[in-house]
Amino acid sequence: MRICTIQSVLATSLSFATLAAAAEPSKIDFARQIRPILASKCFTCHGPDSTSREAGLRLDLSEKATAELDSGETAIVPGKPEASELVRRINSHDADERMPPQKTKKPLTATEQQLLTDWIASGAEYELHWAFVAPSRAELPEVKNKSWPLNEIDRFILARLEAEQLGPSAVADKRTLIRRLSFDLRGLPPSIAEVEQFLADDSPAAY
Repeated sequence: MRICTIQSVLATSLSFATLAAAAEPSKIDFARQIRPILASKCFTCHGPDSTSREAGLRLDLSEKATAELDSGETAIVPGKPEASELVRRINSHDADERMPPQKTKKPLTATEQQLLTDWIASGAEYELHWAFVAPSRAELPEVKNKSWPLNEIDRFILARLEAEQLGPSAVADKRTLIRRLSFDLRGLPPSIAEVEQFLADDSPAAY
């Protein structure tokens, strides 16, 4: 008998999308690594708001970010950071050319500069915000301890544990289980009668 708390289930759900990324540590995740940089450092002047957009550059859409600008330059050339104006600007030592400009007081860190450069080098792949992506069933991950999982969620939990070189905790005793369940479902401890009834029930359906 095993129990997953609400918190662990939520954490596991959030981990589903990152399991593949864990298998490919070199892959840059646009949603987790690139979009936050663009949103916080670039979209004020180069985002969806046409009233504040500068130089005709829009970085929130791939087709706009990779299009040739009026200046003849192209901000993002997928696979070619050396030809991308964005890379040149974020690494420029000229204060008048360096992006983001000093007046924004939002300078890029060295790590952020490298992430943007590596992302463009890898193809500058954009991804839709998760809210606009239809959910799809994730493939069950392979696990070493095949006897431990009792269901599909267990497979994801165990895969993450094994990736971190950890193992599952020991199965909780029934008194702990009924207490956890009661707190998860209603935020209150079980009554003494409920505990005694659960402890006395040896049926596989007791839980």
